[in-house]
Amino acid sequence: MPSTEPPSAPPATVLPKVAAVRVADGERLRTVHLPGITLTVRSRPPAREGLPPALYVHGLGGSSQNWSALMPLLDGVVDSEALDLPGFGDSPPPDDGDYSITGHARAVVRHLDAAGRGPVHLFGNSLGGAVVTRVAAARPDLVRTLTLVSPALPEIRVQRSAVPTGLLALPGVVPLFSRLTRDWTAEQRVRGVTALCHGDPGRVSEEGFRNAVEEMERRLRLPYFWDAMARSTRGLVNAYTVGGQHGLWRQAARVLAPTLLVYGGRDQLVGYRMAQRAARAFRDSRLLTLPDAGHVAMMEYPETVATAFRELLADTADAADTGKQPVAGARADGVVDSEPANQTTGG
Repeated sequence: MPSTEPPSAPPATVLPKVAAVRVADGERLRTVHLPGITLTVRSRPPAREGLPPALYVHGLGGSSQNWSALMPLLDGVVDSEALDLPGFGDSPPPDDGDYSITGHARAVVRHLDAAGRGPVHLFGNSLGGAVVTRVAAARPDLVRTLTLVSPALPEIRVQRSAVPTGLLALPGVVPLFSRLTRDWTAEQRVRGVTALCHGDPGRVSEEGFRNAVEEMERRLRLPYFWDAMARSTRGLVNAYTVGGQHGLWRQAARVLAPTLLVYGGRDQLVGYRMAQRAARAFRDSRLLTLPDAGHVAMMEYPETVATAFRELLADTADAADTGKQPVAGARADGVVDSEPANQTTGG
């Protein structure tokens, strides 16, 4: 019987050239070569020397561009970098094809270790929220604070609107979906994504929409686009089923870093009802709920998220001044936990 899996992506050395990635005013891109992965990193020159570093990690199907609205609002507060996870944005697929949550977390850790930027203020959205939760639990030495925007943590009752995205994890669905939607334009695809991810799609500017269409056209030319989507979705679904010390909620409880949680009341992918559970799970947490926001509050309400982060920094500084000590118990042995053997690759 022929395989229903998406074809393996070609090696990065033989990938075709596609249109250049958009770079906003004040941003710059660089390529970082690490063992087994090549990452594209988006950054902004710090407003002054000595600012603490920050790293931003995007969600499923996203890229470092998802943070371009928030980063300039924090120019005088942190030294910002946002990476494209392997297989997303302008980063080629990982050499080992590992798109699991642990695989993505290892990519983040490898970058931080190689750059020597830790500890950082670590941000994550959706899939990226699950990834950085695992990083913060396994490597507390790398994390100053944690900011999670609609983190993809396990839900018992998944929202109906999130089911189609989860179906991408099933073998054979991606080739079928690709055939059924082959006549869709990039503009049609972006309208669908915008309707799913934004609380009010009407708030998206014409320029922002045009830029998203341009990026969608670029990604659809990449031979590994659907493979990265399918395997990362499968990795996320697999992480939802893992129990014990490798479970994401268990790891959330091990996070030592002061944590800011941001949830949108109109989020169609991560349930708004999960906000209170997350606030209880993370031991040192603050909760920001935005009733009109969807799944990407840092793009929809960047000023509000930036203000909440500044308040987190002020709270953290106050705690340091009063001599508050972190709670012991998390690992600091320099590794990211492996999942059980059948959960490691998501593929």
